[in-house]
Amino acid sequence: MDENNNSQNDRNLIDLSKLATEQRIEKIKRIVSKRQPTLTVVLENVHDAHNVSAVFRSCDAVGVLEVCLVYYGGQEFPDLAEKSSASARKWVGQRKFISVEECYKYLRSEGKSIYTTGMNSKATSLYDLKLTEPVALVFGNEHSGVSFEAIEKADGNFIIPQMGMIQSLNISVACAVSVYEAFRQRDQSGMYKQIQMEENRYKKLVQEWVMK
Repeated sequence: MDENNNSQNDRNLIDLSKLATEQRIEKIKRIVSKRQPTLTVVLENVHDAHNVSAVFRSCDAVGVLEVCLVYYGGQEFPDLAEKSSASARKWVGQRKFISVEECYKYLRSEGKSIYTTGMNSKATSLYDLKLTEPVALVFGNEHSGVSFEAIEKADGNFIIPQMGMIQSLNISVACAVSVYEAFRQRDQSGMYKQIQMEENRYKKLVQEWVMK
């Protein structure tokens, strides 16, 4: 009797395992189908790993496919292994560069327009950008912001309108506000209702995620 019960329990566990696997695969397919390869975030010499980690979480939430990390001048790539949002790195790709020029060359090969954050007379409001088009949004470090080189070589500069005394936002907050505006525009345009990448790329990404 005990052996029969044990055998039945084993079969039940196997069935549950199969069901869990199938549900996980379906979830992965659903999430990958909403990824936005034409929306990229760039971080230039951002010092605080907590900020970088928070950016990854925001990017995951709105379907950003990859984040570009640009670190040079002695700045090291951040160690996110023990940060609370580190798990988001599993689902958001990262591409590393050691110069702005190298990063921008890659972005333009992808057909993306490049916009940096910063307050100047030529800056455009975030809400006036057409974020349904292929675009990369560049955020600078916590102290000096985006570099002069990054601004000069970009296609434009944008600001997040603010009404407070202190016209400044933490980099991770600025990124979250920006990518959620991109999400709003893309959602209204129906871009999350259809796969935004080629079928082969979609299938390959699903396979990679299943193996994680």
